[in-house]
Amino acid sequence: MRAARAYGLLAAGAVALAACAPIPVQEAEAQCARLVGPRAPISGEIGLGVTSGGPRTTASVGLNIGVPIGGNGDPSAAFDRCVYNKSGRMPTRPLYARTDWKG
Repeated sequence: MRAARAYGLLAAGAVALAACAPIPVQEAEAQCARLVGPRAPISGEIGLGVTSGGPRTTASVGLNIGVPIGGNGDPSAAFDRCVYNKSGRMPTRPLYARTDWKG
């Protein structure tokens, strides 16, 4: 009975460690390219309307924020760091050499 429990714990530990395993470098590159890709800048919209038919007013406010994970730094450095953290290897080619990069 003890041996079966020990093997069960060992199997559970192996499954938990497998979940933390690095992913293939090509998959990490694809994920990280999407994460560090260009984002729309911070933008907003404010509107106010008044009608001539009485005290009816309308107001609207909107704000869109797009911030890449690299912040204000170099997207290539953020890409390299992201790929290394996900796969344990450096990218096979630089971010700026990727055909899907639109930065």
